Amino acid sequence: MKILLLGATGMIGSRIAAEARSRGHEVTGVTRSGSEGTQAAQAKDADAIARLAAGHDAVVLSITPPRDGSDPTSGLLESGRGVLDGMRRAGVRRLVIVGGAGSLEVALGLRLVDHPEFPQEWKKEALAQAELLGVIRDQAGDLDWTYISPANLIEPGERTGDYRLGGDQVLFDAEGNSRISAEDFAIGLLDVMEKGEAIRRRITLAY
Repeated sequence: MKILLLGATGMIGSRIAAEARSRGHEVTGVTRSGSEGTQAAQAKDADAIARLAAGHDAVVLSITPPRDGSDPTSGLLESGRGVLDGMRRAGVRRLVIVGGAGSLEVALGLRLVDHPEFPQEWKKEALAQAELLGVIRDQAGDLDWTYISPANLIEPGERTGDYRLGGDQVLFDAEGNSRISAEDFAIGLLDVMEKGEAIRRRITLAY
């Protein structure tokens, strides 16, 4: 596949890029600055996304909301809408989004982000990611999208090749933890892409 990867130098994005290339896929990395050999563009710029996505088989969106004090929701939603618009112009249908865990349910009807113990410092970002999921569900029905939420904790770690795939609920291990390494998240994401699974669904990956 030829993959356009937005957020290619981030903690998760860099591991997606490495995993994809190790499998023989061609990756065009995109960042806001154009650093580390990537193309410079903002996800909200539909014209730039259309130009860069042309000729690609899929787009992976792996960005975080702005952390400069501005409203994280508006920035992330602008990026999501820009990507959708740009993909349509370029004629690319496959979209995979690295989402957040906050919108996963920990109990029937109770999202993780709404749990009393959810860290306050991450709440705005989690709510922004949840809003993006809503926009994708409402506005991307003509595209083959997949929104992938990580476990509660995702961080650099070991590449084991082990993971579980779930739906809208948080996945916990036998010790009651919800976690995954960024390396194994990348494996799961590429597996889903290569198999053409989870079309127009939100899924989650965890141990």
